[in-house]
Amino acid sequence: MPSPFPGMDPFLENPEIFPDLHDRLINGISDAINLQLRPPYYSAIASRVFVEHSDRIISPDVSVILESDKSSQDDRGSTTAVLTAIEVEPIIIHVPHDEIREQFLEIRTAGDERLVTSIEVLSASNKSRGEHGRELYKKKQREILASDVHLVEIDLLRGGEHTTAVPLIRAERKTGKFNYHVCVHRFDQLENYVVYPITLRSRLPKIAIPLLPGDPDIAIDLQHIFDHCYEAGLYRRRIRYEESLPVPPLAEIDVLWSNELFARK
Repeated sequence: MPSPFPGMDPFLENPEIFPDLHDRLINGISDAINLQLRPPYYSAIASRVFVEHSDRIISPDVSVILESDKSSQDDRGSTTAVLTAIEVEPIIIHVPHDEIREQFLEIRTAGDERLVTSIEVLSASNKSRGEHGRELYKKKQREILASDVHLVEIDLLRGGEHTTAVPLIRAERKTGKFNYHVCVHRFDQLENYVVYPITLRSRLPKIAIPLLPGDPDIAIDLQHIFDHCYEAGLYRRRIRYEESLPVPPLAEIDVLWSNELFARK
């Protein structure tokens, strides 16, 4: 059974679900691209590994307390509390760290193994300020933008910091507000960014994936890939649409629209 939403399903942004969708999308995009690529091109899935601290809180907060242990009288007969500082012992706070493996997609030419296009589906770690995953991603982004490699960034998360290469204020000035978007930067068009603005009410777009200058782009249907991932991931079994709320929450106007959408299903 397909998602009740016409395009991206905001319920899949839940951090318990999105990592699974992320990897399914990478695999689906790779398959769709390889079906169209002609020699010498091929696409392959690559990954980066990093460590982030877990959000699971194991130990309670620790406070240093001054204890009122006795009282005394001054010369005028008033009672004054006498504060004695407690001896502070060092306490070990356990902060678990998780190894995170993020997949992304590369298009290369066989033989010389030249990297032509890098394709990313952004993760929550990429969009979270202060996270190591974001630092690594932004470093890679800067390196690609300064090289002869195309960059395709697919952002299907409403939350977090704006992360794609296109400046947000410039994008919204041309496109208006959007919930999700795809940003394509071609190395041979240095100052141009192709942006596909996506709202909750719209289908996911068909994206032109650039190859080397002189070779035609290939097109992938992101909605078709998403629909396949939704079915294969059995997400309809995992989500109680009528009982739960998306994470992050929807704007009020989108809540009203989604309620009408469910009513029509």
